[in-house]
Amino acid sequence: MTEISFYTAVANPLNATARLVAKAYAQGRRVRVITPDAAATQLLNNMLWEHPVEGFLPHVTLSSPHAAATPVIVDHSITHEGSNDVLINLCAEPPAFFARFERMFEIVGQDEALATAGRDRWKFYKARGYPMTHTVMNKS
Repeated sequence: MTEISFYTAVANPLNATARLVAKAYAQGRRVRVITPDAAATQLLNNMLWEHPVEGFLPHVTLSSPHAAATPVIVDHSITHEGSNDVLINLCAEPPAFFARFERMFEIVGQDEALATAGRDRWKFYKARGYPMTHTVMNKS
């Protein structure tokens, strides 16, 4: 069963995601990040090229011919046919394919609409019996 970790009140969800991707990659994990739209996909793509400064995070979008061989996939597509190791969700809805993953991270920003959507996702997973943890990132 998928283990789900919620990070809420996140000041910058893309920065937090980039850090999580780096950590998972360093542990030899394969990561799929689902972003809410093409703009967020491009922003995160750019961040992963620049950070960490001392390293390299190999990543592509789902449409890349190298997707099957690349350990990090960043895309806004609501489908997924690759690795089922770690999923990071930046969307307002639970990804349809989340249950195939070993671990999932829900990154919830500080905006009230994002927080409300995050609470709805929490209830959705909780009602289905998924093991979950919750970390509040900014207690301001």
